[in-house]
Amino acid sequence: MKPLSFIIIGSGWRAMFFVRIAKKFPEQFRLKYMLCRNAKKAERIAREEGVRTTLSEAECESAGPDFVVAAVSKDSMFQVTKNWALKGFAVLCETPAGMNTDELAGLWELKERYGAKIQVAEQYIRYPVIAAGLKAIDEGKLGEPYGVRLSAAHDYHGASLIRHMLGIKPGDGPVQMRGKRYEFPVTQTDSRYGAVTDGSIKQWDRACIAMEFTTDRSAIGKIAYYDFSGVQYHSFIRSRHLNVQGRDGEWNDTVLRYIGEGGLPVTEPILPYLDPKYKEIETEELRRTASQWNPYLELDSVQDEYAIASMMLDMRAYLETGKEAYPLAEALEDAYAWILMDRAVRNPQKAVWAEDMPWHRKEI
Repeated sequence: MKPLSFIIIGSGWRAMFFVRIAKKFPEQFRLKYMLCRNAKKAERIAREEGVRTTLSEAECESAGPDFVVAAVSKDSMFQVTKNWALKGFAVLCETPAGMNTDELAGLWELKERYGAKIQVAEQYIRYPVIAAGLKAIDEGKLGEPYGVRLSAAHDYHGASLIRHMLGIKPGDGPVQMRGKRYEFPVTQTDSRYGAVTDGSIKQWDRACIAMEFTTDRSAIGKIAYYDFSGVQYHSFIRSRHLNVQGRDGEWNDTVLRYIGEGGLPVTEPILPYLDPKYKEIETEELRRTASQWNPYLELDSVQDEYAIASMMLDMRAYLETGKEAYPLAEALEDAYAWILMDRAVRNPQKAVWAEDMPWHRKEI
């Protein structure tokens, strides 16, 4: 089967994940160009990574890629996605898809009115250790899930995880949020670029948000508590946690507890789940990770890379059949939830309600 060809718009830290994936899996993906804004940076990336870079949109267009990866800044994401979608290219855009409700509604209009092909690269639900827990929920081991405590991912990623863990679809019912932002000092120990050992201290925001998913505005249906600080991504002294509860069981980090045969309680370690349909992007390192239980919730770069590569693989079916692995309506809902979360912490303890959005009126 011919490799999927693509171009990358952007040249930042996140864009480099797609470069590494293309180099690691040449039988699956072919990177035709990386579109950069800065000539010096374009030259450096071409030299260090051995990939073709350009400053010309026209050159990227003439390459005729199967799809375009938009990996630019949050503020530019909507405009870049719109630009390439209206050129007739399928776009896989990084998160968040939009920064406000007008942009989110604009993306939905591009799909509904103009038939634009847009997918969003939300990777957290595809981390093997997360996928394993979600699989257990789908199998009914917890019963109907009704409560989540999440301290594992920020903003729209956290919103996506909560929604998937509770089994909520866009437009299922009213959502209410109340939140507050705090600030605490944390000694730095790690970063995107390696360990920090100088004892430096930095003030970090921590957002705490209570969410209620209801069938009407007077009844509580399902609840979630979001509690996260950005330092949790890169720290040797801060961990990440999740807890999902249902009538019949609980998923706590990497352990399942549920009612088994004969009504007896079962405690079961969660091994990362590798979906067979992504067999071609399994590495020896990934299989080794998946074969060993870890008592800690590890959301590492190995799983991250696999999750992103799986979304890229799904572009083939999307291009051929229109089948969405992560429906655009759900991606927009998760970005909208992040907007509400931000509104909640900016208005401490004030109830923030979700409103009806254009993608709620579409059956997905």
